[in-house]
Amino acid sequence: MADYIPPVQSKFGQMIDVIVLLALAIGALYMPLWLGLAGSAHTSNVPDNPTWESLGQNATMVEKWNQLGYTEAAEAAELITARFDYSFSILSLLVMIVVVVGYYAIILRFSEKEYRDVISEKFGDR
Repeated sequence: MADYIPPVQSKFGQMIDVIVLLALAIGALYMPLWLGLAGSAHTSNVPDNPTWESLGQNATMVEKWNQLGYTEAAEAAELITARFDYSFSILSLLVMIVVVVGYYAIILRFSEKEYRDVISEKFGDR
């Protein structure tokens, strides 16, 4: 059998691939933010007129906040009091499972011919 020769892709096709992959990567990174699923800092209990002591910060912590550019307790209060949202949704889990399994199935289906050609080239027909 002849050696496998992969199809040649045009420069325009490569540019389209790069644009699509870039859009997918940016979409995958920002989609949780747009949908409110980022899971961070959903709740914040900032007291009125916060001080470093009321925020539970000791002298070492205050020094580190100052090094980060937060000289006043009111500036850092929202960051200090922010709490992560660890809520869990069975529906979100099921949707994620369907997406991952579906993606895997699509990749296998679309790649079946190429897989068979490469295996045939490397190991011969059986």
